[in-house]
Amino acid sequence: MSDYPPGMTKIALGASGRSDPARVLEEIKRISVELLGAVPNGLYSPVEFTLQDSSARGGATRHVELQALVKLRQQSSGFVMRYRQQIAQGFDDFRSLRIRNRGDLPLSLVAENQLAYHLAGQQLADAIETRFAPALETMGARLDKLADDLQMQPGSNPIGAGRLAGAFIETFRDAQMPHDLQPLMFRAYEQELSRVLGDLYSRINNLLATAGYGRPAQGPRPLPPTNVEVARRDQEHELVQQIRRPRVVDPAIAAQFAQLRAELHAWRQQMPEQASARDLLPRRELRNEEVASVVSLLQPESPDVFVRALGGDPGQLASAIRGHLVEGARRLGHNPEYTRMSADQDDAVDLVGMLFESLFQSYALLDHARRLYGRLVMPYVKVAMSDQGVFVQREHPARRLLDAITEACEGNAAATPQDRELIERCAAISQRIVADYQEDLAVFATAHAELETLLEQHRRRVELQEARAAKATFGRERLNEARAQADNTVHYLFNEPVTGPVGEFLAQPWRHHLVQTLLRDGPGSPAYTETLALGDSLLEADRLARTGRDGRRLADRLLSLQDAISHCLASSGLDEDAATQRLAGLISALALPDAPRNLQAVPAPVTDEEGADDASLWLAGGTDTLDHDPETAARMRRLLPGEWLRLLDPAGQAVAVKVAWISPMTGRFLLVNRRGLRVLVASAAELASLAQAGRLQVGAERAPTDEAMRHLRDRLVHAA
Repeated sequence: MSDYPPGMTKIALGASGRSDPARVLEEIKRISVELLGAVPNGLYSPVEFTLQDSSARGGATRHVELQALVKLRQQSSGFVMRYRQQIAQGFDDFRSLRIRNRGDLPLSLVAENQLAYHLAGQQLADAIETRFAPALETMGARLDKLADDLQMQPGSNPIGAGRLAGAFIETFRDAQMPHDLQPLMFRAYEQELSRVLGDLYSRINNLLATAGYGRPAQGPRPLPPTNVEVARRDQEHELVQQIRRPRVVDPAIAAQFAQLRAELHAWRQQMPEQASARDLLPRRELRNEEVASVVSLLQPESPDVFVRALGGDPGQLASAIRGHLVEGARRLGHNPEYTRMSADQDDAVDLVGMLFESLFQSYALLDHARRLYGRLVMPYVKVAMSDQGVFVQREHPARRLLDAITEACEGNAAATPQDRELIERCAAISQRIVADYQEDLAVFATAHAELETLLEQHRRRVELQEARAAKATFGRERLNEARAQADNTVHYLFNEPVTGPVGEFLAQPWRHHLVQTLLRDGPGSPAYTETLALGDSLLEADRLARTGRDGRRLADRLLSLQDAISHCLASSGLDEDAATQRLAGLISALALPDAPRNLQAVPAPVTDEEGADDASLWLAGGTDTLDHDPETAARMRRLLPGEWLRLLDPAGQAVAVKVAWISPMTGRFLLVNRRGLRVLVASAAELASLAQAGRLQVGAERAPTDEAMRHLRDRLVHAA
């Protein structure tokens, strides 16, 4: 009894000792279509990782190529069908003698923009033919004998190098493929063919030999690749495997997740509806594949039930997910009276529900973001069902995408075109995840890479906004310091009685001019010294006028001060006429010895109108009246720029804030939100008082998902 290759049906031998050539050719066709048919689906992941690696290594951002790759992936089923048709067509052509040239690349006039495409195809054909030369030579001789039995002229190999290159070109001829993406696709195609062709050519040669068309072959002996090819292939293989290999989990994080599950189980036992549901009559646990089918059924459906749950009570989202899954299972024929989810599946549902609820409780996510997050619930349930690493691995693609979306949406009221673009891009990405995610996490990585490109621009704008906020805050502090110093000086000058016009001049235009001099030139500058001298000279002139004995000396003093007084009045915004009138009134008052002279009231400090919006956050009265822990205040003083905190605003909304700047003048901390906008300026003692009141939490995680998971753990511990 003869041994036949795997998958080959027994074919009767003819009088010549060979099998029916038509049936042999049909069997070769079946095997070829079967093994080669899935090749197009293997092209996208290596290309995607090559593009991402290029960007990560500091190359140009490959946003256009990644977008085009996503569109190709969305049409993958059509490309697979077209490619299989091209492979099958090669065998039809072999029998009908349509092609009789050495290569099988289509020979026709092509446009210039397609010329590189065809040249790359020819190079691909040459590379395959060189690498698999022995196997192709053996197969060619045997196919010639087969053609002779079919009473045909020997033709080209239907699965030869040229024909396979032509099949690729015809499959993707009309695809919108950027110029820089084409060589990457050809390289991935060559790599996938190299992986498949060794087994295919071996099986076909053995089949032909068994059918009487030559001795059994020992398998192809491709020429050894060059060192450059080895290095390139190893690098590309590593990129492809990055997302598929088991991720390294920190033992401490894994232990925390085990503790998290223990706390989750303890929490679940306290829920009556959960305990009773699992204590009913024995029911079969749904397999993961069955639950995945249910989730796939529900994934494209309306997320309204999840949107409503996100705005409800804690735990409502997990209940909505579980109810939705039960209904979906019923629609697929799994009666809930006889089936149930496993403990691991229940864990995944509860953790996803709590994670999304924690994000909304921990971050200022506005109402228009609820639908976006509601749309993502089912895809993340599917991820959690098969890969619970999403809860413990910070570099997990699905987790990184959720972090990026939260960063883009937090506090985003779509008030500017840039903010609207972020929201719209996140919405489009959530729709793409729903449409494309099956089992391959690469869709999350691609979406994250796309959103990260836009977020980098956003972060640069945030940095500029933070710098402007710091500059404005420092300017306000310098202004307040200058005003306080000017008030002290005026208070000192008002220790003796002066005429009303002199006091009014010192309290208003001179005080304002002193503040401006301190800001522009600083204390100790010549301008500052001259301004102080003007105040002293006016007091001296008032003393001379009060005695009425030395009119000439008084007149000389006023004449010497005229320019300085005019300059001081001009700095207050008075025009020449108003300044002249003010100067005349001042001189007239000093010319009257009997004018009343009284102690002047110290002017009230000028309020900072620009900082009025911070009134509810600034704690008045100085640090003496603040109720705070000195140790907490000392801890606050150790905060550094870039550290994240959690703050409850006056409305009770949790806001992620960052220490953007520390004042070198007052030591106050400028806290900004993720959009770079000022939220609070406070001293260490004020921050300590807020922490004691439960309004401030130090040590918040930078990544939103990390912070949400911490909030989730705290919630479980508190409930237990």
